[in-house]
Amino acid sequence: MKIALIYAKWHLDLVQQAVAACETALKKAGYVDTQLLRFEVPGSLEIPLLAQKCIQTGDYVAVIALGLVVDGGIYHHEFVAQAVLDGFMRVQLDTGVPIFSCVMTPQHFDEAEPETVAFFKNHMVIKGEEAANACLEFLAVSKSL
Repeated sequence: MKIALIYAKWHLDLVQQAVAACETALKKAGYVDTQLLRFEVPGSLEIPLLAQKCIQTGDYVAVIALGLVVDGGIYHHEFVAQAVLDGFMRVQLDTGVPIFSCVMTPQHFDEAEPETVAFFKNHMVIKGEEAANACLEFLAVSKSL
């Protein structure tokens, strides 16, 4: 029962907060290092494809996707966020393996403001734990089918 943790390198200092929190929550639930495989990709757009490749091996019961798509002052971020979520939905419906999204899309993110960065570091911890808990809950429910 392996779970893939696929995370994007963009804003890695923040994304790592979610990855670590997610991993900690899964370990508290009894998962061990050999069941939690980490994969780093360049950006969030690459996560759905790698999720599909992981699932196609038959080794994974779930994928948790982690990333940060920020508003960089151009309209681009909305298209990226929508493409990523559409990709997750397509892959999970096509394969029957769930993908839990912790790809965050903050509306107002300014990495030059220390308060903003501190807020999102804490927020990513919370969201990483929530993604792990959602994964655990879904796997428990799906076992009963």
